Amino acid sequence: MGQDTTPVGRDRFVTLNGLRTHYVEWGDADRPALVMLHGLRSYARTFEPLAERLGDHYRVLAPDARGRGDSDWDPRGEYYTESYVADLEQFADRLGLERFLLLGHSMGGTTTYVYAARHPGRVGAVVVEDIGPGSSLSGAGAERIRREVADTPGDFPSREVARAYWRGIRPKISEDALESRLRHTLAPGDGGRWRWKFDLAGIAAARLDPDPARQVDLWPCVEALRCPALVVRGGRSDFLPAATAAEMARRNPLIRTVDIPGAGHYVHDDAPDLFHHHLTGFLRSAEVVR
Repeated sequence: MGQDTTPVGRDRFVTLNGLRTHYVEWGDADRPALVMLHGLRSYARTFEPLAERLGDHYRVLAPDARGRGDSDWDPRGEYYTESYVADLEQFADRLGLERFLLLGHSMGGTTTYVYAARHPGRVGAVVVEDIGPGSSLSGAGAERIRREVADTPGDFPSREVARAYWRGIRPKISEDALESRLRHTLAPGDGGRWRWKFDLAGIAAARLDPDPARQVDLWPCVEALRCPALVVRGGRSDFLPAATAAEMARRNPLIRTVDIPGAGHYVHDDAPDLFHHHLTGFLRSAEVVR
């Protein structure tokens, strides 16, 4: 029997802006670096199946954003784009990433747009999964996420109840993706209950009652991108309208877009093979770091 050479994710920690931050690393340090940023209620290892497939060619780095997973919660409740961008700036500096590839899903996509626009010399190419200008502010997807965040239970009496919760808000989630979500977003609590591994109160406050001055207009960032960019949209997404994706490509010729049929907002979960296919095809064709 042959030896399994699948890259294994290694847990690491680094301090970013005073917060102990957990990240996972796949692949060897001498390969091109690819940083993956997860979404609002997600975690670093949401990308694990994808990262394992990429680890033979890239050094994949996926942090738990502040307030999520095994990273510190922010006692000040600074769960805004500026804070996430500042964390990424320190992450790149601390790890010595002079030039790297950047992939972001949803909230992580917002960070990706802003960071890449501000630091064009450090980003070789970007991939953004299912978010564009206005996605978090208005529309069916934004309203759905606000409802879900507002209605999120504080904890669960059992793991099976938590399973039913996730299945209820994501009916088409695969069993593998559901198991990953249960494993990495929940921890045993008091009295046999299960608690969230993210700062529900702080994140909900920033999402449901945001400071208007902290909101970010992504159109200038989209127009300022100076590297090849791929925007991946779920074909049945309610979060990134097809018209918005088309307008992004019209405003910036470095952006190409692709729709993944049948996928919703979590494209990397819903259509992992197609997501991997389009991602690797883009990275092979893009002018990236070697």
